[in-house]
Amino acid sequence: MSNPPSSVRTADRRGRAGTRHPALRRVAVVAVTAPIAGTLLFGTSAFAADETVSPATATALDPAEQKIADNLDTRVKDTRLGPTLSGVVIDATSDKAVWGHDASTALMPASNTKLGTATAALTVLGPDHRFTTRAVYGNGTLTLVGGGDRTLTGADLEAMAKSAVAGLRSAGLTSVRVQVDDSLFPEPTLATGWNDGYYPDSVAPVRALVVDGHQVTDTSLDAGQVFAGYLAQQGVTVTGGVTHGTAGTGDVPVAQHRSDRLSTIVEHMLKVSDNDIAETLLRMTAIGAGRQPTFEDGTAVVREVLRGYGISLDNYEIHDGSGLSRANRIPARTIAGILDVADDARNAGTLAYIVEGLPVAGEAGSTLGPEWGRFDTADSQCAVGKVRAKTGTLTGAIALSGLTKAGDGRWKIFSFIENNSTADPAATKDALDGLAATVNGCWA
Repeated sequence: MSNPPSSVRTADRRGRAGTRHPALRRVAVVAVTAPIAGTLLFGTSAFAADETVSPATATALDPAEQKIADNLDTRVKDTRLGPTLSGVVIDATSDKAVWGHDASTALMPASNTKLGTATAALTVLGPDHRFTTRAVYGNGTLTLVGGGDRTLTGADLEAMAKSAVAGLRSAGLTSVRVQVDDSLFPEPTLATGWNDGYYPDSVAPVRALVVDGHQVTDTSLDAGQVFAGYLAQQGVTVTGGVTHGTAGTGDVPVAQHRSDRLSTIVEHMLKVSDNDIAETLLRMTAIGAGRQPTFEDGTAVVREVLRGYGISLDNYEIHDGSGLSRANRIPARTIAGILDVADDARNAGTLAYIVEGLPVAGEAGSTLGPEWGRFDTADSQCAVGKVRAKTGTLTGAIALSGLTKAGDGRWKIFSFIENNSTADPAATKDALDGLAATVNGCWA
């Protein structure tokens, strides 16, 4: 992963200081273990009840902020954005409202939903958490046990196979049956608001075992077959086909693989907007909070965590971890609140990786890269390297939420969520990129 441009590096941003109005202060929330209810500290939302900028409030804006507000008032009427948009801009240090447009209106947020999923996962599990895939042996069967690692690779399974074969040979064994145990997660189901056609291309059925991010109907059997192939390459005979099963309580561990740190996984998930990782993290977060690994319990934990950070959940409704659900509804003010908490120096030890994972405008390999046609118009290309933001795209819903340093030298947090535009989606994205460039001030 390439280093972000110096203009958006964290050293310049995360050490922000300043005294906030007491009503705007939040308490930092540390990583917690189950159960969440009654454990998290509760604070006050960074947003007042009225998130719009009134004429009286506007007098408190500095000249650069006033220019942002005036330009956004004009540019939000762009026909490419359609009639339905929820937007907000706040100052990252003072939480002062710079601009708002239906900021409390809950719209379909698409992949901006992943920001809440990431916040809950890092808070409940902790940034250093790793997921473990195991291989155990008993009664002639080698069982590959899934541990919720959506980043497991073929090379990882090959290394596990070598370790397992060494153990088998030391015991004088030259043949083995292979089964997969993905019992950590219940039977995969479609989330509320998911289309049947999402499986397996947009998101694979959520199982506790997968290799190389393969999007197939049964990722566990697929991983078991890859594992069996590596065993055979090492000279061990695999009898019969790979089957589903459950590891025995007395089975002997013969190999394991631990994933990268959760912080690294979260950064990657946000950078490329990986739906499969998001849904796996939702379930693992539920387990970490002492709940069942289901859509219902996972999203309940997300709500509890966000509430614990003092983030407004008014008009907030989610049904999954990735944002594929067309029944999700989140206001721009809530998305901005999540980013504000993630960018707060008091939460840096837990949540800094969310800001690190935001795509940088013009960053190849991210969802804001040139290969996606982002920040490449006359209005927005000036913001290349100057904006960090999470994208979101579904049919009828496009979102862009992040942060940038404005013309007054202060960081601004913004969220723009658009629904129901009849314009070409690429044109709508260009319009949102232009709004982000307006917040930066380069499109004056």
